[in-house]
Amino acid sequence: MAYLEIGFLPKLEFSCNEALNTLATNLSYCGDDVKTILITSRYAYEGKSFMGMNLMRTLTTLGKRVVLVDADLRRSKIMSQHQIHFTSEQHFGLAHYLAGMCEMEDVVYQTNITGAYLVPIGREVSSSLQLLSSNRMPPLMQTLRENFDVVLIDAPPAGVIVDAVELAKYCDGALVVVSYNRGRRKDITEVVNAIRKTGCPVLGSVLNNVDFRSFTSRNHYYKSERYASYYKRGYTAYDVQKHAKK
Repeated sequence: MAYLEIGFLPKLEFSCNEALNTLATNLSYCGDDVKTILITSRYAYEGKSFMGMNLMRTLTTLGKRVVLVDADLRRSKIMSQHQIHFTSEQHFGLAHYLAGMCEMEDVVYQTNITGAYLVPIGREVSSSLQLLSSNRMPPLMQTLRENFDVVLIDAPPAGVIVDAVELAKYCDGALVVVSYNRGRRKDITEVVNAIRKTGCPVLGSVLNNVDFRSFTSRNHYYKSERYASYYKRGYTAYDVQKHAKK
């Protein structure tokens, strides 16, 4: 199997780690049949790629074997934000595979995180929907599902282009990343409804870019001897909301 290195993985603050731990735990309540999870948002720059990378990292600490598929073929953030380095001069990704330029085994990379694997985009393309709807996508998703405990799909914003809705067809559930105080409820509802129409349930939402200092309830944590040393360092900008399937 090919290998790549994730060069930049910033250390997360305590409250961000706890939010991700909560999200990972809540996902486990959805059942063993929920293995392929779409991660999308309504708008660009709401933190979906951050969430995908760090959810993968969190799940591996729980003993899961996880693969993250970078399916944002038009504008990937994972490659640049996390400084992905390949160990070989010739390397392939999802776009190459879907275009028939390589085989499935050429695009799944082991990473420097134990238990974490990555399918990079390979290259950015303008005709992303044509590639994602090709007959090479279903066998890839099936193979990943059979070989990994969790498959995370970093999809484009569902309110911007239709790619995320196409990808939802292959997923057992979806997480919608929502930036705090950004966008209208109507727009977010439209994204949720579009995903649900594919038969993919929306498992919950991830509330991102929250300023915890705006909440008066923070005083409760400041007064807690157990957690005061963590929270006095400053709150992280992430919160998680989750609704497990009944």
